[in-house]
Amino acid sequence: MSLNLNRTELRISAGQIRQFPADPMVQIAFSGRSNVGKSSLINSLLGRKSLARVSASPGKTITINFYDVDKQLFLVDLPGYGFAKRNPADKAQWSALTDGYFTKNPNLDRLRLVIQLVDSRIGPTADDEMMLSFLRESGLPFIVVATKADKLNATERKKSTELLHNHPDIPADTPILFYSSQKGEGRADLWRLIAQYTDVKL
Repeated sequence: MSLNLNRTELRISAGQIRQFPADPMVQIAFSGRSNVGKSSLINSLLGRKSLARVSASPGKTITINFYDVDKQLFLVDLPGYGFAKRNPADKAQWSALTDGYFTKNPNLDRLRLVIQLVDSRIGPTADDEMMLSFLRESGLPFIVVATKADKLNATERKKSTELLHNHPDIPADTPILFYSSQKGEGRADLWRLIAQYTDVKL
C-alpha cells in the first residue's frame, strides 16, 4: 500500500526517553543545527505548511518530535544543536535527550536512516562535523541534505558540492542531496531515498 501523506500527525513531542513511542514502525531521523531549515524541510517533504513548527528562536524547544506518517513510519525531528545563546542546563538537556535517542533508545533497531542537514551556503560547521563524525563512527546509515539550495548561484553550488563531496567526515559513498523547501527541489529524490532505506512504497 502506498504512503498517504494526508494521514500524518504529530504523535508526541518527547522530552524524556521513556516517552518515545513503542510502535513497531520504521524511523527516519532528521539531525541538524538550529536554523538549518529542518522544520521547513519536514513541512515541505510532507506537503504541509505548518505541521512542524518553524521557530523564530532557534533551539527554543528541546524535544524530539515523532511524526506518524500513515501508520507506516515515523519521521523523527531531533532538536537543533549549536544554539550559542542557550544556558549550560539547556545544552545538557539537549545532549542527554539526543544522545539518549541514539544510545538508550529501546527502538533503535527501527531507525533506518539519519538525514543530516547542512546549510548549503556555509557547509559543515564545527557542530555539524561532530555529528557527522559520530554518525560515521556509529555505523548508522546516513545521508547528507544541503538545505536552502535556492539561495545559491551556479558558482556557489559547485563550490558547495565540492566541499561536501571532499569533506573528511562524509564517506565517499554517502548520498548528498541539495534541497530547497521554498521551491521543492530535492523533494522527490529525498522520498525515493527514504523509500529505498525503509521499503515503504510511495
